[in-house]
Amino acid sequence: MSHRPQSLVVAGFGLGQIAAFACSFYLMGVLGDPIARELDLPDAFVFGTVSLSLLVPAFVAPRVARRIEAGGGKAVLLASHLVFALGLAILGMAQHGALLALAMGVIGLGMALGLSPTPFAILVGLYGEAARRPITGVALVGGLGSTVGWPLTGLVAEALGWRGACFAWAAVQLLVCLPLSALVCPPGHATGPKAETPHAEVRWDRPMVQLTVLFACAWFVSTCVSAHLPRLLAAFGLPMGAATAAAGLVGIAAVTVRFLEFTVLRRLPAVLTTRVATLLHPAGAAALVASGGAAGAALAIGQGAGNGMLTVAKGVLPLSLYGPQGYAYRSALIGRPATVLQAAGPLVFAVVLERSPLAALALTSGLCLVMFAMTFGLRSAVIRPRSPAIA
Repeated sequence: MSHRPQSLVVAGFGLGQIAAFACSFYLMGVLGDPIARELDLPDAFVFGTVSLSLLVPAFVAPRVARRIEAGGGKAVLLASHLVFALGLAILGMAQHGALLALAMGVIGLGMALGLSPTPFAILVGLYGEAARRPITGVALVGGLGSTVGWPLTGLVAEALGWRGACFAWAAVQLLVCLPLSALVCPPGHATGPKAETPHAEVRWDRPMVQLTVLFACAWFVSTCVSAHLPRLLAAFGLPMGAATAAAGLVGIAAVTVRFLEFTVLRRLPAVLTTRVATLLHPAGAAALVASGGAAGAALAIGQGAGNGMLTVAKGVLPLSLYGPQGYAYRSALIGRPATVLQAAGPLVFAVVLERSPLAALALTSGLCLVMFAMTFGLRSAVIRPRSPAIA
């Protein structure tokens, strides 16, 4: 058990997640166009390197999880800041496409080491089955990554150029995040309150398959919508300025629902809140189809709230169904197909959206209904020992 106050650990991890997402997942949303112009590269190539960065965790996440289970997550989390800083420094010095691709590959390795699965696994190691609330707290604070990252990156890029923005984020990783993680993260051992189940004993049973399908669909839908939501709303008649403003509601809805999960919804079973989350995007889509652009906010709120709850569920459901043993490795296996599909989402959705906005909505809503179906039949796969009777 950690000797640090739980609030300090959650706050420190959450702030680290804001910086991690801002300098990786959300970076090219601001810097992609100026990088393409200065390096004279096609937009498709520049944003293709984003897909490259998203694919790296799919290949290395299970190894990272084994390392966390063997020796705790502190060393992994600290290494992520060094790797992020290296990738951002390479990006800031890039003069051609090959160096850009290398930089984004290194940043992808930083994502594998330092994004939410690592702090979630550390929290499970610290708090065992009581980790749901701190996981939700980290997801709540870390959900501000786009809200903080996009405008902050834009402001620094305006003042110092896109290269200056890369070097600034590298400095944040080294001078702020690295010492912060060293302070708040206790020295770790294997995750869970006792020695971990070896990774070889993590088996692909039916609930594992259901969770894998559920989160693969969820992350595919999330990247599709995050990349194209303003264009999608404009296709239904909303002016682009209003569409962009409505799209901004995604982040607000995600943070709001995570706060509710942190305070009120945590009393409900994780499977139930996940089931509700899968229906929020289709509900918003139905409103958009029925009312046109006037209901653009409904889709944005439905997507944001649903994705906000599902991000928490990604950390909580494997814990609630299987307990803390084998948590890191099991979560990595569940998340691997989601990472691969996430990289393909923006391109696939762009092709479908160009042909028919209605078909694009049907695609994402249909996948959400598949997710809904996957929430049925999930039962705890471990038997919790009963408390001994008091004589």
